[in-house]
Amino acid sequence: MLGWIAVAAATVFIGLAAPARAEVTTLRIGLDADPDILDPTLARTYVGRIVFASFCDKLFDIDEKLNIVPQLALSYTTSDDGKEVAIKLRPNVKFQDGEPFDAAAAKFSLERHLTMQGSFRKPELASVDHVDVVDPLTIKLVLKAPYSPLIAQLTDRAGMMVSPKAAKEAGDKFGLNPVCAGPYKFVERVQQDRIVFEKFKDYWNKDNVFIDRIVFLPIVDATVRLASLKSGNLDMAEGVLATDIKDVRADKNLVLVTALSLGYQGLTLNIGGDKAVGALSMWGKARQALDLAIDRAAINQVVFNGEFVPGNQWVNPEHPYYQQAYPVRGRDLAKAKALLQEAGAKLPIPVDFMVPKGAEAEAVAQVIQSMAAEAGFDMKIRVTEFATSLKQSESGDYQAFLIGWSGRIDPDGNLYIFDKTKAPQNVSQYSNADVDKWLDDARLVNALPERKAIYEKVTKQVLEDEPIIYLYHAKILIAHTVKLDGYKQLPDGLVRVMGLKLK
Repeated sequence: MLGWIAVAAATVFIGLAAPARAEVTTLRIGLDADPDILDPTLARTYVGRIVFASFCDKLFDIDEKLNIVPQLALSYTTSDDGKEVAIKLRPNVKFQDGEPFDAAAAKFSLERHLTMQGSFRKPELASVDHVDVVDPLTIKLVLKAPYSPLIAQLTDRAGMMVSPKAAKEAGDKFGLNPVCAGPYKFVERVQQDRIVFEKFKDYWNKDNVFIDRIVFLPIVDATVRLASLKSGNLDMAEGVLATDIKDVRADKNLVLVTALSLGYQGLTLNIGGDKAVGALSMWGKARQALDLAIDRAAINQVVFNGEFVPGNQWVNPEHPYYQQAYPVRGRDLAKAKALLQEAGAKLPIPVDFMVPKGAEAEAVAQVIQSMAAEAGFDMKIRVTEFATSLKQSESGDYQAFLIGWSGRIDPDGNLYIFDKTKAPQNVSQYSNADVDKWLDDARLVNALPERKAIYEKVTKQVLEDEPIIYLYHAKILIAHTVKLDGYKQLPDGLVRVMGLKLK
């Protein structure tokens, strides 16, 4: 009898222990900065866009060839006069709070982008007069005028859809607990430490989501970030330094993926704000002199081992909208000195030079400082935490600001918000009536030759006025463990997690 009980107990014990829980897979991604607010209406940072890609789907996305493809929208049609755009929405989509995504929700999100105080999406959608609900899965955007970049804008934060219920309840605190319609659901954020997401079980494309959790870890120091990847504490690291390319390629446990960025790195100059003071704001010749003092090719070689692409425009030299009539010019120190003499500037010219904290940015700043000194500029480098530098640039508390732009697939996205009078990211406070008109004109036409001809006029004027001195176009450098399968890098720099698997 005792033997039977013992055997039965053992059988029961084995039966209880048998079911094994599947191991939870976690993808740990190292970021080179802590993102700003996780609200697509209010956000503006590049690393923030990387995080959004995992949890906040857009109406449209892009593919590897920069073609616009469906995401939350299935298709669109434009009226003959270009002033109405009807968008068909994907059926059976839910937000991460269980609320349905439909035409009413899409209308809410777009109107929120257009009307919310502090919205950075408002200028991107400024052509939209109003949004109509045609039927439960169709919206119609009625435009003030034809707007050629519209669908391209909807492949980014302007096209991100948020839960109306969550957004109404949270107001401007929505970014503390964001609710979208993407593959991963927000769990928690510890500032400067981690942002955690878990797989959303009701995602419309859940069969293509294979990793359970995504954890973003801001690690500002690129050397520490790469060391964490090598040690196995990270599975992916963005913002790999160009000087570390050989090291990554030599490591059999790592994979390096690259793409030439759609954006640029530049030197934004405060030339028109209330707080703009000094030679750079007073004289165009001083800005031209600073440009001529800089050797872009040397920056590329010294800081980036020749891996990046020197540039002088808001699109890279491989882009179809690059203006070949205005090629990158070499350094001309003699002409730089002559321009300062013509301007009557007292040398050396002191310049408050704000630089976001980071190894590469600081290295570039030091090279510029050295080059500019030979022409007669005293570039006083002020290293500033990234988010703080953005706030100070918005309030005009700087003279020169080393800041990049991650780029957009339409050239309008690299130019309009920086050079149009009073545009929200025009922190140089640049204003030129002709440029304003040309920027608006370029939005009215679709054909590349016609648009490019308009942008040629913009290029000529902006390169003369120089609110921004364009320096180079980076390569997007992302390293990941060989255990990660399926990762592809697109030129917009975003980390797309769909389809990824961890061995």
